[in-house]
Amino acid sequence: MKSYRNYIHFIVFIIIVMISFNIDQNPFQNDNQTVFSQIEVVNMKEDPLYKEIVKRSTSFNEDAKNAYIDSVWKKTPGRNGQKVDVVASYKRMKEAGSFIEELFVYDQISPKVSLDDLEPAPIYRGHPEKKMVSFLINVSWGTEYIPDILDTLKKHNVKATFFIEGKWAKENVDYVKMIQEQGHTIGNHAYNHPDMSRLSHNQVLKQIQDTNEVIHAITGKTPKWFAPPSGSFSDEVVNVAENMNMYTILWTVDTIDWKNPTVNVMMNRVMEKIHPGATILMHPTPSIVKALPTLITSIKEQDYKIGTIEKLLSENR
Repeated sequence: MKSYRNYIHFIVFIIIVMISFNIDQNPFQNDNQTVFSQIEVVNMKEDPLYKEIVKRSTSFNEDAKNAYIDSVWKKTPGRNGQKVDVVASYKRMKEAGSFIEELFVYDQISPKVSLDDLEPAPIYRGHPEKKMVSFLINVSWGTEYIPDILDTLKKHNVKATFFIEGKWAKENVDYVKMIQEQGHTIGNHAYNHPDMSRLSHNQVLKQIQDTNEVIHAITGKTPKWFAPPSGSFSDEVVNVAENMNMYTILWTVDTIDWKNPTVNVMMNRVMEKIHPGATILMHPTPSIVKALPTLITSIKEQDYKIGTIEKLLSENR
């Protein structure tokens, strides 16, 4: 019995030693830090700066906006709400020494309804309150202009979405890889530029599927976004794409670059129609090569961000 008690005492001793060396759970550790933190909280809540932040924060809180189907613009993504993080905001303003509105820290609040919750429908734009636009570059010809367009996008630190035809991708593997390596999004533009609205279910499926297979073989990724050639689609096209976990993407602003407009004509056309959530259609043409630098600069000067289609359609503010 004595040896058994000694054995128990030894085990308990070992456990105590092990716990003592665990700083996070040391039972002998002085608890002054915890007490100090509690005092800090009390002092913070009595601080006039904290009280002002609490009082004024409510006017900066915004409810999340659910995704919805617009009668004209169809599937429209939601937008995160925001709520002021009072404690984090207090810490930043305390360091600055005064109340400064720009130092508010926000938590984003997700909407209850997302794009995936909606019935199948095409997507024309991002959320109408999101100060961002996206370049949609449809590629089935104009190969010689791709390098210049990529150079301009890189120089201005802009990411675009390239909707690539399957047949073109098969014949221009290096360019597809170049587009991917520079961080742009690659979408599906059907296999050989048909009028999708006139195709049967199986033909629609084959156009999208064959292109996905080609792009996946080159990039290792399957496109999530589908842009029907010439914007021609039917409910069947949208449903087939949806069943393949793909969104059908159209546009709200057309550069009409294929008509070879002057830079001024294109700029006026685009900048007159630019809006939050805009999707701007373009192709690899000499007109885009000439106008793209000015177009990017002008859009940024209007305080718009330029991002890929997934960033435009995300719920992030």
